[in-house]
Amino acid sequence: MTYPKANVHAGATIGEHVEISPYVTIENDVVIGDGCHIGPNAVIMAGTRLGKHCRVFPGAVIGAEPQDLKFAGEYSTLTIGDHTTIREFCTINRGTAAAGTTTIGSHCLLMAYVHVAHDCVVGDHVVLANNVNLAGHVEVGDHAVLGGTAAVHQFVKIGAHAMLGGGSLLRKDVPPYITAAREPVRFVGVNKTGLERRKFSSEKITSISRAYRILFAPGFSRQEAMELIERDLPDLEERKEIINFVVASTRGIIRGPKHYSNGED
Repeated sequence: MTYPKANVHAGATIGEHVEISPYVTIENDVVIGDGCHIGPNAVIMAGTRLGKHCRVFPGAVIGAEPQDLKFAGEYSTLTIGDHTTIREFCTINRGTAAAGTTTIGSHCLLMAYVHVAHDCVVGDHVVLANNVNLAGHVEVGDHAVLGGTAAVHQFVKIGAHAMLGGGSLLRKDVPPYITAAREPVRFVGVNKTGLERRKFSSEKITSISRAYRILFAPGFSRQEAMELIERDLPDLEERKEIINFVVASTRGIIRGPKHYSNGED
């Protein structure tokens, strides 16, 4: 159902059983999947691809031009997966020539006033709490949770199943499976509660904990810690993901606990 006071461009593609509220604006070259609900005064701009059964709340602006001085009007897109909820006054920018698109996965929850900048990649089942701000080119892994008012520097990566404390100012990468908080942001433990909720076995959680005890232990270089983890821990997919994440980090990972650190930021 499209209410009479909605403004829907003839070049938009609207799926079946979509509800478009009054005063919504949907521009040309927009795709809205089946079963979506678009709340009053939301604006969905050219290049947006919205999956099935998404909910967009009042005042959200989705697919706006990037806030990037290098943006020269090139064609780019924003892709959002299925069953994702976008709450009031969220702003999500499409990509630039650098990546061509901004991507948000399925089953995500973006709470009120979240901002996702150009060329970000947000995985599935991610929660961005109220007022979270992601700068350009940020990557967030599946099942990550970012607490309210957290601000993430451009090009930072946050691993799968990680949890970032509210109010954090994140400048370094956060490896998978952990909780990070404080200022500057540090490792404060494995995200045990989150992992248990997602049915990780106690053996896997123990192995992940051992990996991070080695990684942040004093007396080892980062390379030595990686070699020790690979040699001494079971050959699990989680071990591989931790190693691959740390090795691939270009910004460097967050610090270890305050009472011990290997000196590498």
